[in-house]
Amino acid sequence: MTQADFLTAGFPEPVALDADLTGPARFVNRELSWLGFNFRVLEEAENPRVPLLERLRFLSISATNLDEFYTVRVAGLRELAQAGNATPAMDGLTPAEQLRQIDREARALMARQQEIYKTLCDEMAAQGITILKRSDVAKKDMAFLSDAFLNRVFPVLSPLAIDPAHPFPFIPNEGLALALSLERASDKKPLRALLPVPAQIDRFIQMPSEEGQRYLPLEELLLLNLDQLFPGYRMKGHCTFRVLRDSDLEVEEEAEDLVREFEVALKRRRRGEVVRMKLSAGAPPALKATIMEELHIRDAEVMEVEGLIGIGNLKELVTDARPDLLWPPFTPRVPERVQDHDGDMFAAIRQKDMLLHHPYETFDMVNRFLQQAATDPDVVAIKQTLYRTSRNSPIVEALCEAAEDGKSVTALVELKARFDEAANIRQSRRLERAGAHVVYGFTQYKTHAKISTVVRREGDGLVTYTHFGTGNYHPITARIYTDLSFFTCDAALGRDATKVFNYIGGSAEPLGLENLAISPLTLKTRLLEMIAAEAEHARAGRPAEIWAKLNSIVEAEVIDALYEASRTGVKISLVVRGICGLRPGIEGLSENIRVKSIVGRFLEHSRIVCFGNGRGLPSKKARVFVSSADWMGRNLNRRVETLAEITNPTVKAQITDQIMAANLADVAQSWVMGPDGRFARADWPEDGRAFSCHRFFMENPSLSGRGTAGASDVPQLTHAHDEVERTLS
Repeated sequence: MTQADFLTAGFPEPVALDADLTGPARFVNRELSWLGFNFRVLEEAENPRVPLLERLRFLSISATNLDEFYTVRVAGLRELAQAGNATPAMDGLTPAEQLRQIDREARALMARQQEIYKTLCDEMAAQGITILKRSDVAKKDMAFLSDAFLNRVFPVLSPLAIDPAHPFPFIPNEGLALALSLERASDKKPLRALLPVPAQIDRFIQMPSEEGQRYLPLEELLLLNLDQLFPGYRMKGHCTFRVLRDSDLEVEEEAEDLVREFEVALKRRRRGEVVRMKLSAGAPPALKATIMEELHIRDAEVMEVEGLIGIGNLKELVTDARPDLLWPPFTPRVPERVQDHDGDMFAAIRQKDMLLHHPYETFDMVNRFLQQAATDPDVVAIKQTLYRTSRNSPIVEALCEAAEDGKSVTALVELKARFDEAANIRQSRRLERAGAHVVYGFTQYKTHAKISTVVRREGDGLVTYTHFGTGNYHPITARIYTDLSFFTCDAALGRDATKVFNYIGGSAEPLGLENLAISPLTLKTRLLEMIAAEAEHARAGRPAEIWAKLNSIVEAEVIDALYEASRTGVKISLVVRGICGLRPGIEGLSENIRVKSIVGRFLEHSRIVCFGNGRGLPSKKARVFVSSADWMGRNLNRRVETLAEITNPTVKAQITDQIMAANLADVAQSWVMGPDGRFARADWPEDGRAFSCHRFFMENPSLSGRGTAGASDVPQLTHAHDEVERTLS
């Protein structure tokens, strides 16, 4: 039985591993672990407890995830293998060995995607939602489709002949195209051509319907109208293909103008080498050979698909037109304490530290914090990191307004935020025009820390209000990512945050941090010290326990420290959404470590670590931290990240007794990791009820956000009647 209730259940019996536990066998391969996570995402597309269109969304997400994995991770391994690099990863696999195993797992994943797509199409058809082929189009639909083609599609099409006078055109990353074998009707002269499918137009054309919804893929519309594009020709054969290109950026460390260097690098990304091509099954051999030759790709990089190419585009079909097939609506809460102060964020924070749990509590409070700062005449300075944010970001708006109002505004814009580089360049230009001081940080490190500081005149002095986040300042993703926002006016934390900004802007290492640990300087050291301290408690016979919630854990030193702590008797419970390079439950290595992953309605993204500190967990004496960093080499060694200790008793209780307790108790959305590195979905109780942490958080307010209503009822882990109810003792 796969036991996922880590809050009340004991640790499973360890298993013996017939391997050298001092060697690479003690680790799980990072890339294969990530593929395992994406299989878990895909399996939600099969979960009958998930609404139908949300299942379609999970299918789309699994495809988009896999595309990014290929354009970055596989592209890097491919480059290493082609250069003859045989340096093994921490699990012992060379780049070439990893590529072979990735290819096998990825092909299985893509085959499963197509099977699920067919099943979902059948289920959607039963609900009146159909995806048509051109052979399904009735005569009565032709007038509408002809009009749609001529007025909405034709003006942006660029049909391209393939012959000596017309070199093979460039197909950009994620580009979808039709390859056509044509014959002129008058003299049977052959013509080969490409028809890029424009990405600027929706992939699915919605057709009129008296009931239900009908969609025609754009490429099917193009094939229906070839006579408009190639008059006098008839089609002899065709195929559809889509390319993924190497999308990692290389930037010269000594670039004189970092922004200009990134603009050039973005253009290079667009022309990166093809790392994978999906091709419709049964493609005419001559067309396939031409495409492969012109794109310089080998058979191993071609995936033949029997079904839909570009499954990520299915997200277009997840619309509000069928609310009965979506998650029930959920409106994030405004914290009662903020309401008690008539919306005044500064007054609410002055009362005491406050931790908001997104998306259950609205991210609008973060926006409001900066918007109030922009218009408050007593605010003299604002400092802000921007790693990822939305195109029309209310935070950038507030910073621009503050700068235009004469306030001192410093914005740290991270240009190396993958796939958001272009957006961040635009934001930086806009901030500079408004008069903000824009800093780009280090060329060798990404600045991944999430910090805001607002300096305000109060009485005869200045008070610094600080926000530390575990996620990005992005109001769109904040609706579906679970993250923490910690607000405080603690003077020591304000001084520490200011030192971090000075470090990023001035490159001088900060001295005398009073609370924060930061990478790449002290964060990993602090973690290792805290893990070692917990091991000392175990050796002394005191209760010793660690709870952590992360997106990924692959840093070898940290994993080895956890193994050592486990051997001393420290009980370690980890909630790891994605990649986990640690093997739990192995005799003599990790018998006191267990790992689970939560995949559900919301994307788990917050980073938390709790140490029992000789008292076990949960405990008022526990040491509790929130962080922007996962336990990966890049986060701990090559990025600027923060680890902030929570000292306010109410916020500590919120994290241990509520957030972490609910995650550990979750069964409904949990997968449990085995010693072999694979995850198994949790077994549900026989009565069909299982505790869901997402549902608990949607139904219960958080401790530190409570106002005059009080917080006595909050810690109980209970929710609606159709789920198991638990009470934290």
